[in-house]
Amino acid sequence: MTADSLAADLAGKPEALSALSRRFPRWDPYAALPALLDDEPASVRFLAIGSAHRACSVAAARLRRAGIGAQADLSSSAEEPPAGPETLVVGVTLGDGQRELCASLERYVGRSPVVVLAPDPDTVVARYADLLVPLRTGEEASGLGCHAYRNALALLLLLGHRLGAPVGGSGNFPGLLMRVSHAEETLLKRAPEWVPEVAEVLESPSGVHLVAPAERLATAWQGALVLRRGPIRTAHVAETGEWSHTDRHPAAVTDYRALLFAGSSYDQRFAEHLVQLRGAFVAVGSTPDRERVPGAAATVRYPGDTDPDVRLLTEPLVPELLAAHWWARTDR
Repeated sequence: MTADSLAADLAGKPEALSALSRRFPRWDPYAALPALLDDEPASVRFLAIGSAHRACSVAAARLRRAGIGAQADLSSSAEEPPAGPETLVVGVTLGDGQRELCASLERYVGRSPVVVLAPDPDTVVARYADLLVPLRTGEEASGLGCHAYRNALALLLLLGHRLGAPVGGSGNFPGLLMRVSHAEETLLKRAPEWVPEVAEVLESPSGVHLVAPAERLATAWQGALVLRRGPIRTAHVAETGEWSHTDRHPAAVTDYRALLFAGSSYDQRFAEHLVQLRGAFVAVGSTPDRERVPGAAATVRYPGDTDPDVRLLTEPLVPELLAAHWWARTDR
């Protein structure tokens, strides 16, 4: 694990996603799903740990909004909800957390249909799967799973679409992947311009705070985990609307720097409070009614950053590139 290996992984993200999009429609990861389910599942239970759990939380929330019972649980949880053929179980690993996931899936084998998403079809957790979905990530030299997280989230959105939760506007999933690939390519191409500026704004002995709306809180968690594991930076996570009730208090007594993933109706309140407390923040994307969040020290934009699906899959690249930048500087 080095800063150079992370930088190489991130540079390859657009082409890797383009390659995944080109597999469709010849490759259908969920072609066997109808045969696995006698009828529409009464509920869906997602099991994972770490970043994979955050991706599952997004998928579960979208299914609930579509009227489908769904929950995302940590695979390390000791809770054992009832199993049965009416419950679809979806286990996800990005390469780590397999001990916990295997122990959790053991409860469902032979009792509920089990779908497993994993980077490697030869992984040990695959033996619990009635349907195995490979993430098609290839090797990630850094070991931080940035490709795996994005591909897992994309394939979970596709699974939700098959179960009744809309994705990609028109439902054109390969088209969505290509739009995300283009957005990532733009961020990477412009990185020499915006990464040093953003890194300077966010530099603080108190660490960096990643703030996102509830429906995209997974982005903040993914960014925080990469910052913690790569350059070993202190990184905190907060939900935008909740921020004024929780993180506003440490902002009053620390050198508070935040990376705000814009799009919440509470963006302006967050900005006003933080500026009053003499903190600073960088905005990623735009608000529902403005191109820029007032008070932001800098703004990072990319094509499609107003599309909910594009930004969900694209915006983790921003903290990932910051992690590579800080990590490289630490190594030097």
